[in-house]
Amino acid sequence: MQFIKETHIDFIGKRKIAIAISSALILIGIISLIVRGGPKYGIDFTGGTSLQVQFQKPVNIGEVRKILSNIGAGNAEIKEFGVENEILIRIQQQENMEDISDKVITTIKENMPDNPLDLRMKETVGPRIGSELRRAAIWAILISLALILVYISWRFEFTFAVGAVVALFHDVMITLGIFSLLDLEISLAVVAAFLTIIGYSLNDTIVVFDRIRENLKVLRREKIVDIFNVSINQTLSRTILTSLTTFVVVIILFFFGGEVIHSFSFALVIGVIVGTYSSVFIASPVVVEWKLKRERDKKK
Repeated sequence: MQFIKETHIDFIGKRKIAIAISSALILIGIISLIVRGGPKYGIDFTGGTSLQVQFQKPVNIGEVRKILSNIGAGNAEIKEFGVENEILIRIQQQENMEDISDKVITTIKENMPDNPLDLRMKETVGPRIGSELRRAAIWAILISLALILVYISWRFEFTFAVGAVVALFHDVMITLGIFSLLDLEISLAVVAAFLTIIGYSLNDTIVVFDRIRENLKVLRREKIVDIFNVSINQTLSRTILTSLTTFVVVIILFFFGGEVIHSFSFALVIGVIVGTYSSVFIASPVVVEWKLKRERDKKK
């Protein structure tokens, strides 16, 4: 299906503007991370307790928070979860997590005697396990980028692999920066979203690279910049169509998926936009710059 026909947009000619915009966004994100002392990790990584509680009657989250503030847990994350009248309470690591979880249930029962509750699930993550999960999440992203570098080097060439990895790193850094700017938590679900973004963006980039590889043989008398522009324009319809259909799904998840997957779906919304942009304005321009530099070096 040809969504857009006969385009002649000079994508590569705008590469310096695109790279400047991306560099500014990444720099803003890095500054935010430095100012905040790093990402805001959820209890998956810092340790803490999750309590899934179901009430018999509708409950006001503000009222629950006010009750918990009396036992020093007023900063707990409280949100609606699952079925009706069910909430999820997430408390950051404290000295005695067993005591705090018991205190939470007891205090709520004492202050809301007319609304009986049922503890559906209790999950505790210790600080040591949280640290190990944080380290494992970072390694998962780094190893995936390294394997992608090897795969694309084998399928195309090393220059293309560098362009793809730079684009993927760009996608993750911008998404992470936006999470830092909005003071959103990084949980295991968000890390899963990062890996999903990497996969989505890579798929889009490989489609463009595949057409470039074909045109490098067919149009070998043309200039490198022209070959890349022609290739991007030829795959533009597919890129936009894929991005739009994916974006519709993730935006529905974001608005109607509930609080539990809110951060996950928000990361995907950002990732689809940034991943589509990077496959056109980051990955290909990096390869072009590398190839132009080779040509200049040969002439010298």
